[in-house]
This record gives sequence, C-alpha cells and structure tokens, in this order.
Amino acid sequence: MYRAPFTLLLLSTALGATLPLTGVAIAQQAQTGASVDLDAVSVETQGDAGTSPVNGYVATATSTGMKSDVPVTEIPQSVSVIGRNEIDDRKALKVDEALRYTAGVRAEPFGGPDPDTDWFYIRGFNATQTGIFLDNLSLYSYAFGGFQVDPFMLERVEVLKGPASVLYGGSSPGGLVNLVRKRPQDTNSGYAEIGVNNFGNAYFAFDINQVFGAADPLHGGLATKAPVASDPTWMVRVTGRIAGGDQYTDESHDFRGVVMPQITYRPSKETELTVYAQIAALDQVNVGGSFLPYYGTVKDAPFGRIRSDAYFGEPSLDNSRYTQTMVGYEFSHLFENDWKFSSSARYGYLNKREIGPYPYGYYDPSTGYGGLALPVTPDNLLYRIGFEGKSYVNSFATDNRVEHEFDTGPVAHKVVIGTDYTLYKLDNWQASGGGTPISANNPVFGVPQGPTFVYLDQTLTQQQLGAYLQDQMRFGDGWILTLNGRYDYVNTRSESPATLTFSPNYKMDDTAATGRAGLGYEFANGVTPYVAVASFFNPVVGVNATNTGFKPEEGYQYEAGVKIQPIGLDALITASVFQITRQNVTVPDVNNIFFSTQLGEVRSSGFELEAKANITRNLRLIGTFTALDMEITKDTDTAIIGNEPMLVPKTMASAWADYKFDTGPLTGFSVGGGVRYIGSSWVDDENTLKVPDVTLFDAAIRYERDRWGVALNVNNVFDKLYVSGCQGISTCGYGDRRTITLSAHYKW
Repeated sequence: MYRAPFTLLLLSTALGATLPLTGVAIAQQAQTGASVDLDAVSVETQGDAGTSPVNGYVATATSTGMKSDVPVTEIPQSVSVIGRNEIDDRKALKVDEALRYTAGVRAEPFGGPDPDTDWFYIRGFNATQTGIFLDNLSLYSYAFGGFQVDPFMLERVEVLKGPASVLYGGSSPGGLVNLVRKRPQDTNSGYAEIGVNNFGNAYFAFDINQVFGAADPLHGGLATKAPVASDPTWMVRVTGRIAGGDQYTDESHDFRGVVMPQITYRPSKETELTVYAQIAALDQVNVGGSFLPYYGTVKDAPFGRIRSDAYFGEPSLDNSRYTQTMVGYEFSHLFENDWKFSSSARYGYLNKREIGPYPYGYYDPSTGYGGLALPVTPDNLLYRIGFEGKSYVNSFATDNRVEHEFDTGPVAHKVVIGTDYTLYKLDNWQASGGGTPISANNPVFGVPQGPTFVYLDQTLTQQQLGAYLQDQMRFGDGWILTLNGRYDYVNTRSESPATLTFSPNYKMDDTAATGRAGLGYEFANGVTPYVAVASFFNPVVGVNATNTGFKPEEGYQYEAGVKIQPIGLDALITASVFQITRQNVTVPDVNNIFFSTQLGEVRSSGFELEAKANITRNLRLIGTFTALDMEITKDTDTAIIGNEPMLVPKTMASAWADYKFDTGPLTGFSVGGGVRYIGSSWVDDENTLKVPDVTLFDAAIRYERDRWGVALNVNNVFDKLYVSGCQGISTCGYGDRRTITLSAHYKW
C-alpha cells in the first residue's frame, strides 16, 4: 500500500489530515425497430438489468445512479460502465487498471506498482477511502484498513461522477466506483484461464456456473435448459483466481488467491435470494518504484536517474500480507400490488500486516534525517523510514428499500424509499523509526535497521445510519424530473491508550441532510440533455489542536450535460460540464504544526466526454477526454490560494479500438489497441515543480477457435519511462513499464 512519509503518516493517521494513505446477448432495438447484431458473449442473461453482463462495450442500464435498474440516459449525472468484455480485452488485473480508459478518472496517480491497493481520483478528488462500493454497499477504508477486490470477480466496474451522498451517505465529492460482482446465471457454463507476464508472474482463474431444478428428469435433476420462469430454480456459481511470482522491481514477489462461491434460489419469478462469500489472501514483498525523490526520477540527480525497477526495502524483513473474508446476501420480492422490496447486507473481516523500511528523500548527514531534494553524500544515500503496521477490520453494511411505479394524472412516478446502515471498526497499530540509509544507485541490503517506536494504537469505530427518498417523474412526452432527499446520522469514536500522544480519544456525533435535483428531456432521436444540482457530505476522521473531532466535509455540484444513444447504432455518448465546491477541507494549523484545522476549500470545474460504441458485430470503440480546472480557494497558507492541487492533471484523453475478423484467412483473430494521454501535474500545492505529461500505448491480439482461445496483451508498448505522480518533492512514483501478458482460456 502507498505509505506516506513518517511525519505525514503520523499526522494524517492520528490527527485526520486529508492526505492519501493510505451469452448470447440480444441486439439492442433502436426506436426505428432496426437492430444491430453483436458478438455472442458467454455466461450472459438476456435482459437489461443494472447488474447484467454488458453487451460489448455499451451498457444501457445501471443500478448505481438510482439504486434501482434504470437506463443510463435517465440518470442526471455522468455514469461510466466498464463491462466484462472491456476488462477481458485489456486484461486488467486490478480495479484501477480497469479504469485507465474512463473519462474523469485518474487511475494509479502514485504509479503502477502497488499490488495491494487500488488508487484513483475522480473529478480531481481522491476517492480511494470513501469512494469504493461493492454492489452498492460501502467498502470504506481508513489508513491501511482497506479491502481489495480482484476484477476477475466482477461483472462491471461502474463510476458515478459527482456527489453521491444522497444515495450512499458519506462519500467522496468527486464520485464513487461501484464494483458489481458476477452473479449466478440461468445457463450452465464454465471458463478456465491461465496466464503469465514477462516478469514471471503467473495466474490460473476459473468461473463455473450450474443450474439445478426446472430440469429434464431424464438428466437426473440437472438443468440442461433455461428454466421456465414459474419453476423453482437453484443456481450455483464459483469463481476463483490464484496468482504469484516475481514483480517488475528487484526482490519483489507475491502470492495471492481469491475464491467466491454463490448460491441463488429463485422459488418464483417474483422472489430471489442470493447468498455469497468471498475469501482472499495476499503475501508479498513490497514492490519498489515509489517514495522516490523528484531529482533522480522526474529530473536527473547528479548521478543520473534512479532505476525504475530499483528496490530500496530489505528483502529479509519486508513483508505485506492480508487475509480478508466477506459474506453477504441479496434478497428481492415483488408483491402483488407491484411494490418491490429489496434487501442486501454484507459482513467483512480484514487482517492486514505490513513491515519494512521505505525511502523518503535523500539522507542529510548533518541531522540524521531525510527529505533533502538532492544527494549530498558520495554514495547518494536515500533516507529510509522503518515502518510496521497492523490493521484488523470488522465491517458491516446493509441496505433495505422499497420501490413502486404509479401515475398521478399525467405524471408517471418511480419511487424508491430506503434506509442503510454501515459499521466500520478498525484496530489500528503502527510503529515507525529511522531506518538505515541506502544508496540510490548501488543499493546494498542486509544492514541492521534502527529501532521503531509505537506512535499509534487506536480503535476507530464509525457508524452511519441514513434514510433516503427518490422520485423519478416522467411527464410531457419526454421530460424526466429526478428529486432526491436524504438524512444521515454518523457516530465516530476513537479510543487509544492515554500514554500515546498521537492516538487521540474523542467522540463525534454528526448529522447531514443532502439532496439532488435533476431535469432532463428525452428527444425522439435519442438525445437527452440534462441539468442537475447535488450536495454531499464526507465524514473526516481526526481532531484539531483542542482535541475536538473534525466535522464532515460538505459541498455541492452543478452539472449539465447531454447523453446520446444514436438511432440505428449501439452506442452511448456522454458530454458534461460541472463545478464541485468542497468545503471544510483539513489544512495545516498555522498555530500548531502537529495539527490540522478545517479552513480549506477546493473547487473543481471541468468538462468530460466519453463515447462507447459497438459499431458492428466486429468493431468496438472507446474515446474519452477530460479537462479539469482545479483551484485552492481557501487555505491557512494564503500563498497557495489560487493555485492548483498537487497530483491532478489538467487534461487526460484516451482511445481504444477492437476489431474481430470473422471471414478470410484471419478468421478467429482479434486485434485491439489504445492510446492514453496523461497531462502534467504539480508536485506540490505551491506549484513550483511539475511532473511532465506522457502518452502511452497499449495493444492486444487474440485468437479464438471453437471453445479455445489465446491472447497476448501489451501495456505501455514502447516501454516509456515516466513518473506517474508526486506528492511532494520526496514522494514520486514511477508508472508501469512495459507489461506483456500471454494467456489461454477454455470455455464450456
């Protein structure tokens, strides 16, 4: 996981500073009645639910933006959906990798080598802590207590951009990422895949779905056809993946695995219950390439550049491991009066431990500490911070809601009423101290490390209870008015031994009311312009200099846009402009350097364009463009007011094309290619140094015959050496170098 330097980590974790710590699918019917033929996709149901497999690259429905299955065009916010086909075509092995071609999202801002955490910013704001959801239930994290989900377990990755508190409670102002897991399907199927990359990291994955009941009795009760809707049906799906081997930096390696069994019982077409579990584990020697100084990565140091594959930990000591378990259910029932009740819940447990030194700037022999911008020793020594952390998390989340459709005169209503509750309890223990310096250009391992001291021993508990109401109204032959309201109560409690100065004891009770109003108009030609306003809140952990807990961040967004589904073409184009104001931001307290205060404000304005199209049954295209204008509007440091926040590029763009040959000598082959542009970003809020822009290329070639297939994926085709981002002059991270993955699969 990305670790802040000791001083920043100490203050951020203990005091609450807001620094990052941490198938056949049917063709879509156009309004003219014409259809577009699309490729067959395995393990898919027919239908258009918000959790169904995506047809090609174009999703037409989602549940993320409304907590109810609705067309994407009816949501008064920008929504991006990355379906299973996209994930597979680009061979994304982490969630943040799957987000590389998504408008408004800066994936992997600290660099690629971080196997145990998925990092992303949405509309300029860090969404890693409070912006990750699994099946519309929060996967909140704090410090190192974060769950991770393997994308092979997922059917979709959905991004709702802009404030989402009115649906989900406390969450990032920029938006959220909702991970939609694979679900049991009503067709028997199987899938197995093996692969290995150029660094020697290999994997095996499987996905098996079986239907029982509603069966031909001659086959011993095993379903061999899709069941009749009125027949009781059992569906079982087991998905798993195991991986391990070397990583691209010296000394680094890992071993990980995950399995997800699920059972669905459908006694009738009105009622369905799914019970699932997910068990995962990781054991690794941490990957290098991060926490490196600006001079030596972005710019030359006197000795040149630090190798991107260099490792500066201690192989005999360095270790990061976790085990995590999640168990949950989903239930729905449609009553005779057409009211639908839905309920879901999930319990999660995480046990995580990290130990090992990491670099922080160049070593200063005059003080014995680090943070120097340039080396001053003949050996070009890097300072190292010794670190050890233990995190134990118990979490619980549940959402219960009813929905109903009815008319009042000329107005058609779709109403959703619900309550949700989340509990997050973290036992958080951290120790740190000075490590032994190490040469930046000729590292030698095995030197004994210095002692560490415990500076944090905290039990953090946060509970959130919310009630929400939503009414989507259609009237006037095309108008769509969406109104949302929500009220939340949040209780945050921190308990620590009195002997630890940086482990505060405090309790906070907060309430928040949030809302959203959106108006759109559906033209007959598939064009839907919309305008919307929404507010948000986001609980903040920590205390100020008077040991008073921080109040939640809050703010609002204005958004206007247009969503286009062209007649006769299976495509979705979304263009939007927005402005988000984030208030109550924690900033350094000028009267006490060890604490923060809530006097900050940041504004994010921007434009996003995203287009996805299944042009023909053979050709699929993606194009995105993002322009951001961010500004620090309030801060205790008046010198940075008007500046741009660090890490966030002003401009990003991407394009991907995939073509499948089905005639001629190349029948069975598919080729894909993409380009990603990431604009320059600031190293610090003072806006004194910059990380330059970069353009990266990705490619894929696949061959399928009958049930077999092989694929070769290459990310960063030209092996571009670049720095992904810096969070200060001593904490820069290299981006992924060229990664070549060869895989083979079999379907049945």
